[in-house]
Amino acid sequence: MIAARGLIVRLGGRAVVADVSFAVAAGEAFGIVGESGSGKSTLLRAIAGLETIAAGTLALDGAPIADLPPRARGLALQLVFQDPYGSLHPRHDVARALTEPLAIHRLGDRDRRIVAALEAVGLGPDFRYRYPHQLSGGQRQRVAIARALMLSPRLLLLDEPTAALDVLAQAEIIALLRRLRAERGLAYLLVSHDLAVVAALVGRVAVMQQGRVVETLAAAQLRDGGARHPHTRALIAAATFHRRAGAAAQMSVWRGLDRH
Repeated sequence: MIAARGLIVRLGGRAVVADVSFAVAAGEAFGIVGESGSGKSTLLRAIAGLETIAAGTLALDGAPIADLPPRARGLALQLVFQDPYGSLHPRHDVARALTEPLAIHRLGDRDRRIVAALEAVGLGPDFRYRYPHQLSGGQRQRVAIARALMLSPRLLLLDEPTAALDVLAQAEIIALLRRLRAERGLAYLLVSHDLAVVAALVGRVAVMQQGRVVETLAAAQLRDGGARHPHTRALIAAATFHRRAGAAAQMSVWRGLDRH
């Protein structure tokens, strides 16, 4: 569905993303992991059209994505940001946030679409009258996901979608994303530094270090110690240490999700 070949993205003259290649099939969930500063979020923003691609190719259904008008790109893919509060206008209620993509693309039947989107993410129709400060972190992220679904895209770009949430809200958002993918046949491109979140949501993972992909492996290999590259092993070791240092409750949530 989407394929990158030799992508380079420069910020301030420096190649933050350097010669990155990957492909995501229709309906596939693909993860990109790496430490802070590895270039993973910049890569996602470049795919969304928020950063300039300096070199390489990015194709959607075999056609260069650069040739697509912005509205056509918006219909095909949508980005869910890391900070659900920062991505929602504090003075706009939920209805206005969900109406904006419909207005840009001149789509009608807005009330029905808004209610349907809220129900799809587990929120009732009365939530359309609320403002971001009246919502919990998990509810804000549900609204952000609902906004991304308004145009019925085939691909969601997920930038650390659970990083700003507590453990329970993280588990709820992961369960929601799993359900939406199963119901709608969505493809996911998930960026995260949290290996547990990635392993819970995707089938394949690319590992980035200093702007480059150093290894691509199945999520099962990530969970079962099948990584080969030293950097991937170091990430797994750091995650293991973090769990032993005090994240046992979080990991029990992931194990509970796996059983369901």
